[in-house]
Amino acid sequence: MWPISRRYFVNNFYDGMLTILGILLGFFVIILKAGEPFIDSSLIIYTGLGTSISMFISGFSGSYLSERAEQKKIHIELKKAMGKHESNNKNKSTPPINYQEEVEKAMLTPKEQRGKKRIKLPKNELKNREIKTLHERAESFAGKIVALINGGAPFLGGLIPLTPFFFISEATFMTFLCSFFIIISCIILLGVFLGKISETSILKTTLQMIGAFLFTILISILLLG
Repeated sequence: MWPISRRYFVNNFYDGMLTILGILLGFFVIILKAGEPFIDSSLIIYTGLGTSISMFISGFSGSYLSERAEQKKIHIELKKAMGKHESNNKNKSTPPINYQEEVEKAMLTPKEQRGKKRIKLPKNELKNREIKTLHERAESFAGKIVALINGGAPFLGGLIPLTPFFFISEATFMTFLCSFFIIISCIILLGVFLGKISETSILKTTLQMIGAFLFTILISILLLG
């Protein structure tokens, strides 16, 4: 779970920051073109928060649904494989397994197994009853954690660069520069983190991520300006 969570967090946190960077650049170009000394901070905050919330919902729901689909696929394939295994065992004339007895044993605690009388279940009810194993519970828990990280990472990545705008009612040129500084600082930290966990050059990884940041600024200004 944790290696997948780390990848989701880094990728989506970075995506969230670049998404908000694009929004900030749009407002920044408006200031430059209009020649206005400031812009209402609430416009930037509402736009950024709306985008961050959308990224959270999209990341959480998309990851949760895809992980659940993959888990169901694995379970179906596992049941098919077990069915083939049982078929092979029957061909080898092995003694049949009393599935009702095994299920009843699994459902009782050791104390109950000693003192409680067995209750025979109808065949149809026994066949349709699904017992949630420890492995299935672990998969479900891991899927929810990964989905939460997948949604929470871009939300944080979008929220953190908006911090300077919460403390001022009218955003100026310097407010945008502070936000850009926060973004590039987070990118440097992500580059150091990726370099350490991958045991590669920290400088190379950081420069690659900063390059994408600068490229986004350059393209946005050229196209919007």
